[in-house]
Amino acid sequence: MIPSFLFALIIPLLPIQNPYCDVFGVMYEVYSKKEADFIVFEEDSESFADILVFDQDNRLYATRPGHWHFVKKESQARFRLYFTDDPDEAQFSVFFTDTESFAGCNE
Repeated sequence: MIPSFLFALIIPLLPIQNPYCDVFGVMYEVYSKKEADFIVFEEDSESFADILVFDQDNRLYATRPGHWHFVKKESQARFRLYFTDDPDEAQFSVFFTDTESFAGCNE
């Protein structure tokens, strides 16, 4: 059994994953902020984006952070996204990459 004082030393060393890294899978784009699960800003450069996103053709491959598949039916989506032009109102920013291996969280 580990003494409790060691937890105080171990816990600060554990990496904290950003909550937007859990946004992956099947997406649906909405056009109202009120309907959205997340408000997203699309960056022009990959260096400033929180997530590098690869748009998967098949929903079965959208299983890791940065791998998204967009659907036309809201009922099939895991998350509803609203894309904004204002970076200040966004919860996180994304950059759509053409290279699948680059997709993921920018931490």
